[in-house]
Amino acid sequence: MSKIAVVYWSGTGNTEAMANAVVKGVKAAGVEVELFQVDDFNADDMSKYTGFAFGCPAMGDEVLEEDSFEPFFTDAEAKIKGVQVVLFGSYGWGGGVWMENWFERAKDAGAKVVGTVIAENAPDADAIADCEKLGESLAKAI
Repeated sequence: MSKIAVVYWSGTGNTEAMANAVVKGVKAAGVEVELFQVDDFNADDMSKYTGFAFGCPAMGDEVLEEDSFEPFFTDAEAKIKGVQVVLFGSYGWGGGVWMENWFERAKDAGAKVVGTVIAENAPDADAIADCEKLGESLAKAI
């Protein structure tokens, strides 16, 4: 049975809102989904899932959040080869370079990246709708 984990880090609630929209999209497609803040999920648990939605905002100099998400994703990279993945997050500056780098990193790890969504600051209605579609696309891909 297919099961998706949505794993995210959010400092202001923007990426959390996007994560909830991804969950809504996965559910709409009829696939089981679980939502986790990154500190509540361990890369060792990844074998229980058939697909992943990872969410993290741009931090500092266009990088992933360094204290929790970056160490998690470093561990996750070894477990995503051949796995369907989507990426999402918000940014306040820089235009999304962190997502381009993250996308390439996931691809280099062998993930099958289904898509990405970024939002400048708080996600507007269009970004929320895009996140729902992202969740549906992931659910259909697994």
